Amino acid sequence: MHPIPQRCADRPLAGGLVVPYVSLIHDGHAAFGTLDAHRARTAFLHHLCQICRHPLDERCFLIVRPADIAQGHSPEPALHPECLPYTAATCPMLNGQATHYRQRPVLASHPAGRPCTDPSCPCPSRTPDNDHAARSGRPADRYEAWMIDTHHYQLVPHPGTPDVPAGISLNVTILRKRTLREATLTAAQSALLNLMHSALEPGIATNCMTPADNDS
Repeated sequence: MHPIPQRCADRPLAGGLVVPYVSLIHDGHAAFGTLDAHRARTAFLHHLCQICRHPLDERCFLIVRPADIAQGHSPEPALHPECLPYTAATCPMLNGQATHYRQRPVLASHPAGRPCTDPSCPCPSRTPDNDHAARSGRPADRYEAWMIDTHHYQLVPHPGTPDVPAGISLNVTILRKRTLREATLTAAQSALLNLMHSALEPGIATNCMTPADNDS
């Protein structure tokens, strides 16, 4: 198991894994992969690491997908450089173990993956947001980690609600990029790739023949 960063020594564990600060905890259970909206907003506004909750230092990493680049912002709070390797090694979506996003029914689906019938519970809406609904059951995207100078940390507000951050701007100088995982190929893409490999293999075998083989 990947060693827990010292910064996370005071974080609670679930199944031996660090529970990120921004993870939803519902009825005492950690819902890995689901953000707690209030904690995420706090992390954005106060420049906190989404994993350990400690303030960011001079450098930080942003988790970035192609869709995030198109929108111009990363929708997740940033991470310390020390917290990124642990997250990349233990998160199924980042380490490649998860090939698809979790399938979630559009209606009557609780983010924690279990029903909630307590009307006084402060848990989030049972209806997933548009981003989760669009990704539900789809092949996993490519994920990158972009290191930026924390002085260039700039929040992008939600349209019409300037007090609610949509994410961190990607219109900044990138100090370093790290590929965390490649996108999962669709069935059609996999078939095309296999077809290309099959077409290339005879040529590769011919090019690898020795002069003696050619003479024979």
